[in-house]
Order: sequence, then structure tokens, then C-alpha cells
Amino acid sequence: MDSFAFIIHPINVKRDVQKKFPFLGRALSERQIEFFSQYFPPVHLSEIEGITSAATGKQVKGWLIACPLTPRQMLELPEARVYRKIIQTGRMAERLGADLLGLGAHTSVVGDAGLTVANALTVPVTTGDSYTVAVAVQAVRKAAQVMDISLRNATAAVVGASGSIGRVCADLLAEEVGKLILIGRREDPLRAVQAGLKLQARGEIAVSTSMDSLREADLILTVTSAIHEVIHPEHLRPGSVVCDVARPRDVSAMVARARDDIFVIDGGMVDVPGPVDFHFNFGLPPGKAYACMAETIALTLEGRLEDYTLGKEITRQRVEEISAMAEKHGFRLSGFRSFEKDVTPEQIETVRRNARRARRN
Repeated sequence: MDSFAFIIHPINVKRDVQKKFPFLGRALSERQIEFFSQYFPPVHLSEIEGITSAATGKQVKGWLIACPLTPRQMLELPEARVYRKIIQTGRMAERLGADLLGLGAHTSVVGDAGLTVANALTVPVTTGDSYTVAVAVQAVRKAAQVMDISLRNATAAVVGASGSIGRVCADLLAEEVGKLILIGRREDPLRAVQAGLKLQARGEIAVSTSMDSLREADLILTVTSAIHEVIHPEHLRPGSVVCDVARPRDVSAMVARARDDIFVIDGGMVDVPGPVDFHFNFGLPPGKAYACMAETIALTLEGRLEDYTLGKEITRQRVEEISAMAEKHGFRLSGFRSFEKDVTPEQIETVRRNARRARRN
């Protein structure tokens, strides 16, 4: 039976550590956990069972393994030390017998986005970013539909547009929306993305280094690698859709509390085919996974046990290939969730009603 392993790591530090080590998660502060985690070995979390291809009936098994570093540590510690810890976690996957290794959350964006890690291991590696792009754009389209936003007439914004995921998301959206705003920290990389998109774009493509530009946008896809929230209530216009693909999330929880006229969705969640049991609660309902993990699983079901999405250059061709592969095996865009809670049709209607009222006022 083909198999895979997938690396996760603590994001909400105390809460996530409590899932495996209840006493340590309660007793230690976040800074104490971060200090000790530098010297903590990788953790075997669970064995995954029940994944079954809808097309072929093939079953695969997998393992969840944890790299003990937090997002802040991955950005602030010396890069070589972070690589060593991720590679150490990858070697656990090799010992378990995995045929493919997926890099989750910040382990996929450190340094050269998986290339160094893949070169140090014998097991093939993927970051899952290609399918993350596909699912994020699908989610934006679906959310626009339920909010009665016409893609052809909409202004869309991609936050983190010069990053590997944001750049391809912008490529796909440029052909569908009336105007596209590319937002990032530095203007020169954004200008390079803008130049590459102009030929196929339906409308204007603008660049901005200010979050205030989001007030123009009907649809926002945000995918930065920031460790703190970057989108706050004052940045958003009534009735807009925000698809947050980033982990840790880019959208402040204040948006949910202060803006009942905004539709915020967690991006990148899919239904996994078969009676899957992850044997570990990583924050999603049963049978669902983030798209980065789903890419790893879909490749294993397909028997594509090879390095797949690595490095900073994600191609549109690869995004379309993994999207078709995942659809074939039965992966489907899941229902909407917002700040880790399911969204009901009644909640969507409330947002629509409040948005209409806010626009009139």
C-alpha cells in the first residue's frame, strides 16, 4: 500500500501543544514552549486510515508528524537551524516508510520552499502549494456567487501577490475580474508580477503596498507568510469577501467581532475521499483537510511518488494538473468555514443584509 507522511507544527502555540501534551500546554507560557521546542525531537502524532479513491478504489495510509517549531521561530531562528529541524522531521517520515512527504504551513515556505529539505532526504517531497492555489481560487469564485458579486465587474485584491502562491492566484484571477490589485510589502516585486499579467488580464491591474487599498476590493484573497494579522476591520468595504489562506491567519479576529457586513472564509479546505480517520484533531471537522495536505494525498493515490511542488516558482500548468488529479480521486471544495467555525446559510444571508444596509448608509 502506498503511503505518505505530512508535517504540521504548532501555530496557536499553547492550544496546539495541549492537543498532544495537555500538561505542558497548560503549564508553560508560549515563550517557554518556544524555548524548549528548539531542543525537542519531532513528534509522531497519528496514523491516518480510510482514504479511498473515488475513481479507482485504491486505499492509502499516512502519518501525521510534527515539527516542534512555531511560525515565529521559523522566521527568526537561523535558517540552517530551522532546516535541520524540518529535515530531522522528514527523516522520521523515512523511518515510518512513507513514499511521499508533504510540508505543511510554514515548513513549506522556509528559505527556498522545500528544495533544501528535498535534497537532504531520500523520500520525495511536495509543499502542497499547487493545490492550495487551485482550492483558494475555487473558494473565491464560490463565495462571490453566494454574495451576488459578479466576477466580471468585481475588483479583486491579492495580498501577498509577489509570493509563490499569491502570484499564481493573481494569474488565475486576472482573467476573470474587472480589476485586480496586487498588494505586498515591496513595490518592485509587485511591478514584476503586474508586467507578467498584463497580456491576459481582462481589466486594469494595479499595485499597492498599503492595506488601505483593500477598501476598493469586492473580493480579497490573502496568502502572506506573516506571523501576525495584517487585515483589520477598517481596511474592508461592506459586502466584501475575504478568503484567508494563510496559516497563521492574515485576518484579525476583530473583523468577525466588529464587521457583520463582511464575509470572511478560511481558504483551502477540502473533503477527503473515503471514510478517513486522521486519529488527531488538527482543527478541522472529520473528513476534511487543508489543500496542502490534500495535494500530498492525491499524489499518493495517483502513484505520483515524486518531488512535485517545490521552490518559489509554481506553474499554472502544475496547478491545473493537480486540480484535475484531485477531482478525479474525489476531493471536493468543502463548505464554508470562518475563523474555524462552520458558516450557515442564515449567517450568509445576515452578512448580505447587513452589507446592503451599510452601503445605503
